[in-house]
Amino acid sequence: MPTRRVKLDRIDRRILDDLQQQGRMTNVDLARRAGISAPPCLRRVRALEEAGFIRGYHADIAPELLGYELTVFALIGLSSQAKADLRIFEDTVNGWAEVRECHMLAGEADFLLKVVAENWDAYKTFVDERLTAAPNVNHVKTMQVLQTTKYAPGVPIDVDTVEE
Repeated sequence: MPTRRVKLDRIDRRILDDLQQQGRMTNVDLARRAGISAPPCLRRVRALEEAGFIRGYHADIAPELLGYELTVFALIGLSSQAKADLRIFEDTVNGWAEVRECHMLAGEADFLLKVVAENWDAYKTFVDERLTAAPNVNHVKTMQVLQTTKYAPGVPIDVDTVEE
């Protein structure tokens, strides 16, 4: 949650863009790219963190090197969309490590899950023993990822845009 509003200038946008592309960049390199010295750069980064623009720093792990050969997207339909039932499903999903993303949807399905598994058999076991056994789950439609041709986490940042 943002603690205070920060008006983003070109330097802030440059910092956000650079950190989004390379989160392990040193403060000295970040400051150089932003065209400012290191101490004010660090203050800006801290302010962006406190304001909620930067939510965390993460390593991009190669799933296949850890044995996760399969990625699927699962569309989930629930029997009830009552607020309490949606919350129960979300709480259940939060306890499943193989579910890497959970998005509530408007439209044909109620949720979209991104799931990783060692192989198809492991995913089938997950679906049979956990997902379809979860309260209120009415149907599951699975779409297997064959190849990822673009992976760009975050959002596009126009460094030259200035807020009024």
